Amino acid sequence: MLLAGDIGGTKTLLGLFAPEADRPRLVALDSFVTRDHASLDAILAAFLGEHGGPAAVGAASFGVAGPIVDQVARLTNVPWLVDAAAIGAATGIPRVRLLNDLEAMAYSIPVLRDDELAVLQQGRTAADGNAALIAAGTGLGEALLHNLGGRLVPSPTEGGHADFAPRTPDEIALLQALVSRYGRADYERVLSGPGLVNVHRFTHQRPCQAVDTATDAGLAQAPAQITHAALEKRCPDCVRALELFVAVYGAEAGNLALRSVATRGLYVGGGIAPKILPALQDGRFVEAFRAKAPLDGFVSRVPVAVVLNEQAGLLGAAVHAGRQRAADHGQSTGSG
Repeated sequence: MLLAGDIGGTKTLLGLFAPEADRPRLVALDSFVTRDHASLDAILAAFLGEHGGPAAVGAASFGVAGPIVDQVARLTNVPWLVDAAAIGAATGIPRVRLLNDLEAMAYSIPVLRDDELAVLQQGRTAADGNAALIAAGTGLGEALLHNLGGRLVPSPTEGGHADFAPRTPDEIALLQALVSRYGRADYERVLSGPGLVNVHRFTHQRPCQAVDTATDAGLAQAPAQITHAALEKRCPDCVRALELFVAVYGAEAGNLALRSVATRGLYVGGGIAPKILPALQDGRFVEAFRAKAPLDGFVSRVPVAVVLNEQAGLLGAAVHAGRQRAADHGQSTGSG
């Protein structure tokens, strides 16, 4: 069996998967509120105790929202230290690996089914090309998928913290507002849940009746409220905020496609994209994605799709665990 985890600041998913040739098959899944537990070890003990213990697990991989150094990670928004070697020693699982959360999600890309993707641009898929993944959620993540001998091999980046590069007068004014507030503007200040709140603040010169940003509880719900108000056309300034967000998202996705030469595809993951899918499909995202003269013809041929599978990070961790197990047994996997 394979043990996979998607360890986030809010929610932790753990799953047991059966290794199969094309795609690991989910056998058991549990969700935990991360901050309700003292450590990942405590969650693992509860999960494995419920599902037969660690003896049958041949490999484990965990995607974590935080930097990893020597297979030790401090989570960005939770006071946890996650140590792969310590997990292996405590459980007896022979192979335990930590992955950047976007790197883990990237491992799912080659095994996603057609019904788990919403195509924004058909493009022309090059089987020998690279792919890339951009994902806005609590933060902004970007990952590369290098094509090595026909297999896509994920590589994490910190591209979400690259300098925000505005293209229009509105975006230049947004940059100035962000720099004034924060001292520096990276893409995550725009393309994330808190980023959407920043854009909403910029587009509103008066209090918004549709969104509560005055309290901490209100701020936590604000991205969803902004999205609903915009999609339902209840607030013109919320509509403008979402349109600006989508345009910047498309532009940075196009930047990533250029940097990675993503002729096998550019994928839009994370929690926000499926929730704003109608806005991503109205043409604004693809227009900004393609506006890359003199390489507009190139990016117009890059396939672009939104990842609809909400458990893509967990699935990707399972794919990685399967590769670990296959390496132990001298096997090859069908994914990638």
